[in-house]
Parts: sequence; structure tokens; C-alpha cells
Amino acid sequence: MLFKIGDLVTRNSYNNDTLFKIIGIEDSLVYLKGVDVRLYADSTIDDLKLARVENDTDKDDDFVEKMNEILDLDRNEFFYLPGKVLHIDGDDEYLERCMKFYKKMKVQAYGIVLKEEVISMEIERYLKELKPDIVIVTGHDFFYKNRQDFNNLNNYRNSKFFVEAVKKAREYEKSQDKLIVIAGACQSDYESLIKAGANFASSPKRVNIHALDPAIIATSIALSTRDKPIDIIKIISRTKYKEEGMGGIITNGMMYTGYPR
Repeated sequence: MLFKIGDLVTRNSYNNDTLFKIIGIEDSLVYLKGVDVRLYADSTIDDLKLARVENDTDKDDDFVEKMNEILDLDRNEFFYLPGKVLHIDGDDEYLERCMKFYKKMKVQAYGIVLKEEVISMEIERYLKELKPDIVIVTGHDFFYKNRQDFNNLNNYRNSKFFVEAVKKAREYEKSQDKLIVIAGACQSDYESLIKAGANFASSPKRVNIHALDPAIIATSIALSTRDKPIDIIKIISRTKYKEEGMGGIITNGMMYTGYPR
């Protein structure tokens, strides 16, 4: 079977469990990007199966509906000022999906596309300029399966760059209550990101995460009140793969509540 760039495919050797888009072809090697998960991969042509589905990101509305069901905001008498989000992403397509999600959730968000290896060099400038309550550092990542040692940052594609960016964010604002940092992508070094100062990070079980997972955490915090701690288990349960994909520390929300409306 002939494949072309843009085709949606799955991999037979992985039980066709993940939907990819073909982003490059060199001889018999095909380069892939996850449609819903933040993952780059490659494959031989003979391992691919053409997917009989459309890339329909309207299914992201399911996350919006679920979030609105959980949030309990009295909009008759009170008004709300959600926390402001700065979302720095290594992938423009995933960022676009996240920005649509923020808009539907009525959360003010700024989106910046930066390659993972340069985020740490630029993040302080954007923090000073935009003064967000919440910053996301994400993109693509993976753990090199043949290296086995989960505790070595060099065994991850981009985790070391995310760690550097988190440290830069903490140099700008040390308090984890004043600036919420969410970091990581698929299979990232969760422990190193938390130790560097992230409030939330991926991936505790080194699994893939959904493209919207960092945005779901950020939106949950942006729409949680400042006067009490978040329900961390409830917030993490809103993500696609729950505690296997995302984890973090208990902190307060970032939303002001006002009266009267």
C-alpha cells in the first residue's frame, strides 16, 4: 500500500492502539506524529495500517462538556475573574487545539510556539511581559525504551529542556502559590520536573498524555477559587489518563470571585 504525508495510520506492532499522522517519508521509514497524544514516532511502511477515521478535533468538545459539568459557578449573583494562562508549546497544532479549548472555557490564555530546546532561553521574557498566573511548558517527549534507567534525564528526548525551563520560571517567581507551573509531555521525567519546581507534571507512569491534558489542568486551576486548596484528585481525574499521565502538588486556585454580578 502506498502512503502519503497527511495520511492517518496506526502501527500493527503496537496493536493499532494510537492514531498518528504521517509527517515525513524517507525510503521505507515513515515519520509519525500523534493525533491526540503528544508523541513523535517512526515506523517501517510494512508496519502501518491506514486508519479509517477522520481527524475530528470536535471531539475535544467532550472535554469542555465534562469540565462544565464539574464546575459549580453561580453566575446569577457572582462574577468571576479566572487566572491567566501562558501556554508555551513545541507543537503549533496541539497549541491551536488548546487555545480553542481555553476560549470555550472562557479562560484568558496566551499561546506561544517555541521548540522545546529553546523554551528556557525565552520563558522569562514572556513571563515578564504577560505576567500570567499559570504557565505551561509542553510539546513532545519520549523515553528511550532501550536505556531502561528512568532516573537519567539523558534517557528522555526533551525532559531536560522542560526541566531547564521550569527552573527559569522558578528563578522568575519562587513561590509555587503565586505562579503555577505545568510541565512535560508524553513519557516525561515526572520526578525531575516536580523537583525542579513544577506544580504539575507528566508522566508518573511514563505513559503518553493527551494533547489537551496540560490545558485541562491549567483551566481547572484557573477556574478554582484562590481562597481554598484545589481538589487535586478531582482535577487530575479530568485528564485523559488520570494519575498515570499527570501528577502534582496541592495548591490554591487562581480565580477571584466578585459580588454583585
